[in-house]
Amino acid sequence: MSARLQAHAAQLADGVAALGLALPAETVDRLLAFGELLLKWNKVYNLTAIRNPQELITHHLLDSLAVLPQLSAVSRLADIGSGGGLPGVVLAIVRPGLVVSSIETVGKKASFQQQAKIELGLGNLGVINQRVEQVQPEDLPGGAAEGVISRAFSSLADFVRLAGHLVAEGGALYAMKGTHPADELAMLPAGWALSETHALAVPGLGAERHLLVIRRAA
Repeated sequence: MSARLQAHAAQLADGVAALGLALPAETVDRLLAFGELLLKWNKVYNLTAIRNPQELITHHLLDSLAVLPQLSAVSRLADIGSGGGLPGVVLAIVRPGLVVSSIETVGKKASFQQQAKIELGLGNLGVINQRVEQVQPEDLPGGAAEGVISRAFSSLADFVRLAGHLVAEGGALYAMKGTHPADELAMLPAGWALSETHALAVPGLGAERHLLVIRRAA
């Protein structure tokens, strides 16, 4: 592994512990290896605006890991508009039993994820290079997903409208947001409602983060 992220290995390990997660050392090493890939490919592919290794750990790796406790009941997850593979690839690394389908429109970002899948040996990750509205439940392993997550969607209404059809009966949409978006919640399409709100504390990230769980209205 190159030294760029290795110098921040302790920061990642401390952050993982602060999140209350117990991960094997080998898993933490694979997270660092994924971070290295992201930094390397970013030079050519512009996968993320973040170039600083320390920020990559807080804003990408730990931010993605912060949602893990809320996904304990999910065994099949679709990540929408995942860009460089966040949070999908990170979650696939730490939960080998989680089947992750990463849906990304931009070809070069999907290519990067495919490369990460190969280099990190992620048999539980599938990469779909399509617009989310064109992906059908039968395109996903096992059909509609128990959880559909995104941290890149512009609005909750768009997220529900474009990805809601991929949510299995009894499943949920998981929207990763910064500040609590009361205005966006007011615009949710009919038939969907906010089920839970989780305030997330991301170690080293001095910004508000929330995970909103949206389900079909009873």
